[in-house]
Amino acid sequence: MNEACRFGIEEEYFLSDAGSRGVVRKVSPTFIAATQAMFPHEVQREMLQSQIEVATPVCKSMGEARSALTALRTGLAGLALEHDMLLLACGTHPSAAWARQHATEASRYDTLMRDLQMLGSRNQLCGLHVHVEVKDEDERIRLMARTMPFLPLLLALSTSSPFWQGRRTGLMGYRLAAYGELPRTGLPELFTEPEDYRAYVETMVAAGAIKDAGYIWWAIRPSHKHPTLELRIADSCTRLEDTLAIAALYRCLVRHLLRQPKLNANLTAAARAIAAENLWRAQRYGVHGGLIDAESRSMRSVPEIVDDLVARLAEDAAALGCRAELASCRELAAAGTSADVQLAVYEEARLRDGGQAAGLSAVVDWIASETRLDRTGWGHDAALRRGAA
Repeated sequence: MNEACRFGIEEEYFLSDAGSRGVVRKVSPTFIAATQAMFPHEVQREMLQSQIEVATPVCKSMGEARSALTALRTGLAGLALEHDMLLLACGTHPSAAWARQHATEASRYDTLMRDLQMLGSRNQLCGLHVHVEVKDEDERIRLMARTMPFLPLLLALSTSSPFWQGRRTGLMGYRLAAYGELPRTGLPELFTEPEDYRAYVETMVAAGAIKDAGYIWWAIRPSHKHPTLELRIADSCTRLEDTLAIAALYRCLVRHLLRQPKLNANLTAAARAIAAENLWRAQRYGVHGGLIDAESRSMRSVPEIVDDLVARLAEDAAALGCRAELASCRELAAAGTSADVQLAVYEEARLRDGGQAAGLSAVVDWIASETRLDRTGWGHDAALRRGAA
């Protein structure tokens, strides 16, 4: 087992017009040049021009990840403001209209847009991806299946997408519902043996359905580029502390499963179906709805599940030096996620200022302040409200 469980974090952000609060349709080449000059290796374009992605270097500690993401968020947010834009870390933009978006000009994205058609334009979604190193390929594939029952909890703790196209969706995490329009998304199939997974990928590539395994976009997957198991279930987290908490939880889970090779080693179709149902419950209710416990055949609250899991992972957290970040998952489960704060900010501004547009603009302002690690204004007020929840 790799004791270090080295890891990397990728965050996707929206670029929002600072005046209208909607997403930008076309990004200035001078902004792209400035980001590449400031972060030559950490920033890349996304399929739509209104989005951008960052990636940390390979990290051995949560402190390294914190420093990298702090620099990326504050640096990019500052550059965005210089170009009359706001940087937003959230699963869906509160008011953006997908039909008005422009694709990024790049050969890979041109091919994807031709293939996906309208679904590519509707992919106005931002996620959090966490890579954890697992050197053995067979182990990565087996862990993909063994991690499946934990994925709904990781989604529930990250929910930051309660709005879509300027409307409340009634879901705390709408992003995954929209992302499910694309092929090869959602929960992976139950590949309990590495040979089955490799046969699937080889057949898909040989038939010309996909170019390589990088075109498989499941909620968790063996990375095509790195010797890692990549978590893709989570919404882009507005608060940096939430990103680090989820990364710590996932990192500890990977180490724990490696230490306990019999845990979830013989999952059945019924187990996958229950995970799928829990995934829906996480999308709909976030941390407020219960998740089905297959062993007891009962519904358990998210705070209860988190309490038990944090206690179970204590040894792993100590070994990886992330006890504080793992403990933050308890706060998330008890006080709420970005989605909770977005809805609270929206209702307060809508009632105070008299309208839906005012509410949505206030949400954008709160997300922007939290993304750039600004503790004044809406960010400060919302944090106080959540702390008292």
